[in-house]
Amino acid sequence: MSQTSAQAAPKTYVVEHLDPELGPWSALEYECIAKESAESGARFMLTSVPATLRLPPNLAALDSLHVEHRGVEEIFASQKARVCLLDPAASFELSPADGERFDIFLFGGILGDDPPRGMIHRTSELRMKGYVGRRLGPKQMTTDTAVRVTRIVVEEKTPLDQIEWVDYPELRINKHEATEMPFRYVKGKDGEPIMPTGMVELIKKDADKGLEDLL
Repeated sequence: MSQTSAQAAPKTYVVEHLDPELGPWSALEYECIAKESAESGARFMLTSVPATLRLPPNLAALDSLHVEHRGVEEIFASQKARVCLLDPAASFELSPADGERFDIFLFGGILGDDPPRGMIHRTSELRMKGYVGRRLGPKQMTTDTAVRVTRIVVEEKTPLDQIEWVDYPELRINKHEATEMPFRYVKGKDGEPIMPTGMVELIKKDADKGLEDLL
């Protein structure tokens, strides 16, 4: 493949889903990522999906979602140099120039946690195996936000420091109760944080649960 054709290749956004379950929060995020990726001409993949996992109807019906039981190391064995690992411990932040260097953007853990938790250990494994990493800044993002930000930077060529953010927005549950979301979001044209369709309703419906129960 020539350098010119490599640069022109459509982007692929990959989320590793090693969990045998898939909660309603993640289902909405994945649906959102799949639709936004398709709109931009990119591809969205879930990899390392356990064979026992049954996708909910909203995901199973999406032609734009590609599900793989194999891991990224096998799928992209011949393209490792074109894979960018989104890694909160990376030395450099993602830049528009990375859209020319990389075609595949891998989300192997929760981005920006302080302290790290969850699947961040998988990101560490991939880092040690030589995957080139880039950061998305110091604040934790939801998975759909991380993919959205990556797309804005590498496809729309907008530097991270020029993206408008909404940090830790407060969602009004009712007139007596509100909850603060512990994440950084991209600011939408209406000034509100961009979230998957149905996410606000899910959070309000399950306001008596912790966020962990929805993931």
